[in-house]
Amino acid sequence: MQPTLSDVESLARQAGEILRAGIGLSHKVDYKGAIDLVTEVDHRSEAHLLGEIRRMFPGHRILAEESGAQSGDNCCIWIVDPLDGTVNYAHGVPIYGVSIAFQVDGATTLGVVYDPTRDECFSAQLGHGAWLNGAPVQVSQTSQLNDSLLVTGFSYDIRTNPNNNLDHFSRLSLLTQGVRRLGSAALDLCYVACGRFDGFWELRLSPWDVAAGALIAQEAGAKVTDIHGGSNFLAPHLSIVAAAPLLHPWLLATLQGE
Repeated sequence: MQPTLSDVESLARQAGEILRAGIGLSHKVDYKGAIDLVTEVDHRSEAHLLGEIRRMFPGHRILAEESGAQSGDNCCIWIVDPLDGTVNYAHGVPIYGVSIAFQVDGATTLGVVYDPTRDECFSAQLGHGAWLNGAPVQVSQTSQLNDSLLVTGFSYDIRTNPNNNLDHFSRLSLLTQGVRRLGSAALDLCYVACGRFDGFWELRLSPWDVAAGALIAQEAGAKVTDIHGGSNFLAPHLSIVAAAPLLHPWLLATLQGE
């Protein structure tokens, strides 16, 4: 038995209610790294999602940010980020969401990203398009860097890894109308999907950060690759570049130093 898009949307909204219930409260914050936070709300949201997935779809495998890989059938895999944008959430910045993707035989077939602050539910089904609260979305038609607004992010080892994206950020800031940093890769990809941004790139992400958002962006017409132009952007700690199709080659060339 496999989920419908409606099933995944319902799960994301349920987890979003858990995030919403924690707004304005003091949170127990633990550190997975110097600037890599996790709160009790991350754990609460993930526990709810994993419990519901196991109840509704027993035997499916789950890959979740806080719990890691759960045993199950490798042909049906859920990729779950219970709170993408934890640093924002812990500081009261209203930019975060729930990200859920479903894969069959290695292909992402369903993706949902839910922003509970704005009640925006981005969703996509492979081969059928992408939507925001049920209305179809499309990427922008921007074709030149000079006309573009981009978004990026930085990995948690920015202080210690020389490949920290600051060089790309500086260069593209001078070639575009601006580069934003919102703090949620899942929402960054969805904002590309609906044309709010023209392109997004980031280095060293994890599958739960981008699996759902990448499908949403692709189904909205974006070209999505790794920084080398390949298709392996869901492998752990690799890169992703998502942009309007006419802009993507220019963005990719700039990131490659051409």
